[in-house]
Amino acid sequence: MGLALRIPLNSEGVTNAVERIARRTPLLRAPELSDQLGRPVWLKAECLQVTGSFKVRGAAARLSALNDQERMRGVVSCSSGNHGRAVAYVAQKLGIPASVCVPEWVDPVKLEGIKRDGAEAVLVGSTFDEAESHAFELSERTGRTYISAYDDPWVIAGQGTIALEILGQLGESPAAILSPLSGGGLLGGIASVFAERTGDQRCRTVGVSAEKAAVMLASVKAGHPVELAEEKTLASALAGGIGLNNQHSFKLIKDLVHEHVTVTEKQISDAMRYCATALRLVVEGGGAVAIAAVQSGIWKPTEVRDGPLVILLSGGNVAAETLASVLA
Repeated sequence: MGLALRIPLNSEGVTNAVERIARRTPLLRAPELSDQLGRPVWLKAECLQVTGSFKVRGAAARLSALNDQERMRGVVSCSSGNHGRAVAYVAQKLGIPASVCVPEWVDPVKLEGIKRDGAEAVLVGSTFDEAESHAFELSERTGRTYISAYDDPWVIAGQGTIALEILGQLGESPAAILSPLSGGGLLGGIASVFAERTGDQRCRTVGVSAEKAAVMLASVKAGHPVELAEEKTLASALAGGIGLNNQHSFKLIKDLVHEHVTVTEKQISDAMRYCATALRLVVEGGGAVAIAAVQSGIWKPTEVRDGPLVILLSGGNVAAETLASVLA
């Protein structure tokens, strides 16, 4: 497929793997936002996915590609929660032993989901990068395959199935898609599909970062992967680095994403409240950054051709206490 990946994003194997395990999530019309922007706005509700986030797509694609020996040895991953929950869920479905390293601040809802699906949860480190270092060591020591949350061609291809679904559900290419941005696997996969499949009807891809978790944006600005100190944020799903030796997702984001936006903690909180009260959807902070950019008015389609817009709600795994504080 060219670009930075060596497997086709629309390959039958990836699509079938995702369809066997993940859910085809709805594309919901957003009348209030449509009126605000003067064009049709649709919400891709990955917050309704089987594990509560889009991450199950990448995990399904990657774990399904393991050979018999790799499956017997098992897998190791590192996660701020959603990827770990997805790996645990898919591993249980496929009968693969799994260990998931998570930082000490992981959302308890996500930690409980990892344990419930039968994976070993290893609580280690005060930052994502510390937990990831432990996961690398564990993989090396045990011979288990490391499953990256974002910098793996199969994972990226799995996330790209979101774009294939959107094309089928809309019946046309959206004029633009706004997506949360962290490690880049999600938006990298989506942007790759639209770049290859839409031809002249080019979809403008907009990456939305949390102000306190914008390492990919900082890396794009620097021209190479960088590290940033981790900060506490409602968008904890977006926390963590992209790896200084990033092989795939950084190049995809640098080459294919047209526009970047950052949102504040208040804008994220307001968007979570809007989703819960106006849309009747539970959306976690990291999953709400894209709709925060629109709902707050900081992003407008000034450089976008005519046509529908799609906003990705990427996850809905949030502790009751956090949601209650947002709604208070």
